[in-house]
This record gives sequence, structure tokens and C-alpha cells, in this order.
Amino acid sequence: MALAHRYALYLSPTGPWRDAGSRWLGRCADTGATLPALPGQPDAARDWTTAPRHYGLHATLKPPFRLAPGASPQALDATVRALARGIAPFDVMLECDTLRGFLAWRIAQTDTQGRTRMQALADAAVRDLDALRAPPSADELARRQAHTLTAEQQAMLARWGYPYVFDTYTFHITLTGKLTGQALIDAQRSVAAFADPLRGRAMRVSSVSLFVQPEPGADFVAARHYHFDGRLVDAIGAPALQGTASS
Repeated sequence: MALAHRYALYLSPTGPWRDAGSRWLGRCADTGATLPALPGQPDAARDWTTAPRHYGLHATLKPPFRLAPGASPQALDATVRALARGIAPFDVMLECDTLRGFLAWRIAQTDTQGRTRMQALADAAVRDLDALRAPPSADELARRQAHTLTAEQQAMLARWGYPYVFDTYTFHITLTGKLTGQALIDAQRSVAAFADPLRGRAMRVSSVSLFVQPEPGADFVAARHYHFDGRLVDAIGAPALQGTASS
């Protein structure tokens, strides 16, 4: 099995948040299968969710990266196992909000403890996996810099290969691509229709997940879920964790 094109460390939503969010996007990240729409979900949602469906339902911890020369999927796997073993489970309260023009589930402003715990987890993921990350290509940097970035975000991009880490990080589970006008209003109403019943229900954070992009342009799929109690659960992308460089 050849190396995957890119790897990423994500937080996979759990419980009803996972089930509803995956159906909203229309794809299961664990199997790659297409999922039926939610009851009453409008046909337009297929277009609204094109961008996040490509990545699968997730929240970014360590953004997608290519392995550095000499780094192996086995080393990445071992690093994530060690990271997960050092974390205790916790809960977060979620709410739908806009972020940079798209809709996402974010940690509620009132959930100070959840925000603090998630920030610490994301910081550890970025830091601990960074030795395995290849520098971004010129094209990758150009795509990032096409967006308006602050000086601090530019500095994060230069050092960590991504502008939204550490002090510029915002936890989010992406639900739509960028929307404006009536499309944004309609999407907000549609998300509320299935997500409002979940408000007030904590989402358990008890694992992190390695996702892989098998080849350029392919959808991301889950490879392995690393539970904080040491359990490992493999998904469709698991063979990429045994990959070797193509000849």
C-alpha cells in the first residue's frame, strides 16, 4: 500500500452529533458511503455541503499535511497513540454559528471549560505531529495566502504550515461552504431544523482520529480512531497507515 497523499488529525463528532452531521453532509467518513438526506433536508443542501463533504464531518486539530521525507505512517501512528494516551475525556456544548462565511458547530461561548480543554488538545496536536510534516508547497502557500490573513496568521502559516493554529485557532465542525444572502439564511434554517433538538446535549470528546486523502483530489476518509483509554478503531483508510513510499 502506497503512502496516502495527505494525512490529518481530526476530532470526529460523537453520538447524535455524528449521526445528524454525517447525514447532513451526505457521506460517512468511516466507510466512504453516501448517506440518505435528513427528513426535510432541501435539495439545495447538496450544493451547500460540497466543500465540507470532501473532508468528511470533522473538526480540525492538525490540518492536512504531507509526510516529511523520512517520516513514515507508522511513526505518525505511534505519535498519535502517545498523544491520545495523555488526554482525559471531556464534554463540550455546541451551537451553530457563522465563521469566515460558512456555517459550523462551535463550542458555546458559555462553555469556558470545554473551550480551554479543546484549545489544549489542538495545541498538542499541532506541536506533537509537526516533526512529521513536510513543508507546504509553493502552490499550497499561495492558496492559503489568497485569503486575507492578519500578520499573526501569516506568521502561523510560515511556522506551522497553516494560519489558524494556537492563538488563531477556532474549533469548528464545518457544515457548509461559504454562503451569502438568501442561501445563508436558508442554510441556517435548515441546520436549525435538525440541530436545535441537540442543543443543550453535551458532545463527549474521548478520541482523536487520523484521516487520509488517498491521492490528490480524492475525498478524505477516516483511517483510525484513537480513544483516550487506549482502544483503537480502524476505518476504511486504515491501510494507508501501513503505507510505504511509491517507487
